[in-house]
Amino acid sequence: MAPWAAAQLWALNPLRALWLTLTAAFLLTLLLQLVPPGLLPGCALFQDLIRYGKTKREGQSRPAVCRVFDVPKRYFSHFYIISVLWNGFLLWHLTQSLFLGVPFPIWLHGLLRILGASQFQGGELALSAFLVLVFLWLHSLRRLFECFYVSVFSNTVIHIVQYCFGLVYYVLTGLTVLSQVPMDGRNAYVIGKNLLMQARWFHILGMLMFIWSSVHQYKCHVILGNLRKNKAGVVIHCNHRIPFGDWFEYVSSPNYLAELMIYVSMAVTFGFHNLTWWLVVTYVFFSQALSAFLSHKFYKSKFVSYPKHRKAFLPFLF
Repeated sequence: MAPWAAAQLWALNPLRALWLTLTAAFLLTLLLQLVPPGLLPGCALFQDLIRYGKTKREGQSRPAVCRVFDVPKRYFSHFYIISVLWNGFLLWHLTQSLFLGVPFPIWLHGLLRILGASQFQGGELALSAFLVLVFLWLHSLRRLFECFYVSVFSNTVIHIVQYCFGLVYYVLTGLTVLSQVPMDGRNAYVIGKNLLMQARWFHILGMLMFIWSSVHQYKCHVILGNLRKNKAGVVIHCNHRIPFGDWFEYVSSPNYLAELMIYVSMAVTFGFHNLTWWLVVTYVFFSQALSAFLSHKFYKSKFVSYPKHRKAFLPFLF
């Protein structure tokens, strides 16, 4: 690889800077939560911003000023509606460009250039970005289905800031994927002009990992939903109970672990070497680890008989 190409691969563009900042923020937040209580001064607003759902009920009653900014947790479905529509839109334009030679819209191409997309970037395979965008869209579609037909939401809440971030998150993630497509002007650049000829072993491995992780996440969400239903599938309460089965035998939040594995599968599909996407994976790791840690504390505080061998996020480790 030419020196200029190697330098371009490691350059800190706006997208990488953003994901790096988010990663650092969530890493710092996680580290602060690991500090023993009493060593640091408490901050109700800070705790309210990092907690959602059942973990907001932990500890002292929340100040009235915090409750003003509550949004129902069931609004999670809005994130996936936005993602299905937006990333479906991006996938449509990428498909048009790859298979029909239709150039990207001027505004979209300009936005991608601002975010850090470049011409013929490092020999990146267009097929990799295409598959990852398909995975992202399918993941969002499945999660939307689960929000409507699998999950049983109680009256728990999220902060309005968390809600707004969730709306923006999948828009940003889709643009991150699309910015990895090698460009020739406003067109996607396909080495050899044949997309299928780009197929590599890591595309197959990434696809298998994506399916495997998605299946386990779906199973975990079914288990959680069934805790609030009777055998006929009718919702009978909205209380929290100890889940058992599948990855719940190892960690308290296997759905968060599966989320991480889904993003790792996309990194594999990119061929292991895509720095921008590894920054996304690192952000997902720390954000999911934080949520898993808070959920683990909730379960341990609520249930005296909670399995002591379970870890929060990573089997046998954390």
